[in-house]
Amino acid sequence: MSAQPDERKPTAEPAGAAGDKPTERTPSDYASREDVPEMLKKLQARKEKHKDRSKVYRVGNVVVGVVLVVGGIFLSGPGIPGPGFLVILLGLGLLALEFERAERLLERVIVWADKAKDRAQRATVKEKVAGGVLVALLIGAFVAAAILYDIPLLPV
Repeated sequence: MSAQPDERKPTAEPAGAAGDKPTERTPSDYASREDVPEMLKKLQARKEKHKDRSKVYRVGNVVVGVVLVVGGIFLSGPGIPGPGFLVILLGLGLLALEFERAERLLERVIVWADKAKDRAQRATVKEKVAGGVLVALLIGAFVAAAILYDIPLLPV
């Protein structure tokens, strides 16, 4: 046997070959495309404008962002009413102006929301009706359970 290094040539398989995962849009894919979600464009514009602000303003922005994220996590806890997820997104929006990691996470959320909007717009009338019926059944089941098991609907 020779002591030559193992020379493996990459095999060129066509896209969509067996075993390949379907391609998904990622935030970095939008950088060179025309279909960039409007929210990502606004985020980039805000980030450029934010760089010119004073250090005191930027530190205050980070503090408020951290407080909002922590508060949102608290509001997302069991038994605590409140819009925890929305508060987390608000805090993440503020932190994205300073930190790349927060910006990437927010971009992923924006891309996910954009894809969900596209799916909802492409839904057929039957799918929309089925979704509406399902929501109505879930609400009905909750009301029935509240009546049967004496669950208070309003805290008193």
